[in-house]
Amino acid sequence: MDHSAHHSGTGHHGSAPAGDGHGHGATWGTAMRATLHCLTGCAVGEILGMVVGTALMWGNAPTMVLAIVLAFVFGYSFTLFAVVRAGVSMKAAVKVALAADTVSIAVMELVDNGIVALVPGAIDAHLSDGLFWYTLLGGFVVAFAITTPVNKWMIGRGRGHAVAHAYH
Repeated sequence: MDHSAHHSGTGHHGSAPAGDGHGHGATWGTAMRATLHCLTGCAVGEILGMVVGTALMWGNAPTMVLAIVLAFVFGYSFTLFAVVRAGVSMKAAVKVALAADTVSIAVMELVDNGIVALVPGAIDAHLSDGLFWYTLLGGFVVAFAITTPVNKWMIGRGRGHAVAHAYH
């Protein structure tokens, strides 16, 4: 993934302080790429959680909890591994991943799980049911649409994914 558009002109490993007037690359394109990056990790974790919970014949609540936990784990891991590859210590990389992704993942999970909970029959649909997949994918689309402006706002203030972009 090309992250060259994410740099704020401060050098490879530096980041400009918030409010310095550089704008932090807060374009819609940057926000969409950051959201897609986050959504990819969330989707992998969430689908894996649903598959595991279903395979273990768990009920809806524990399956949803597992899916949300794995969405955060995979969402953070995508940023974490990229930052570690840039030569940052694991401890520092964890701090960067938490700062970069927490709000984005939380908004995304709230929206897409809210949609699954609100669509009649979706919460009880099985993995083999079209309703399950249509609702889940529709939830991801709506979550992307709602989370992108949140990420744009955060990046513009040197927060969220702007924190991680200094290491790409």
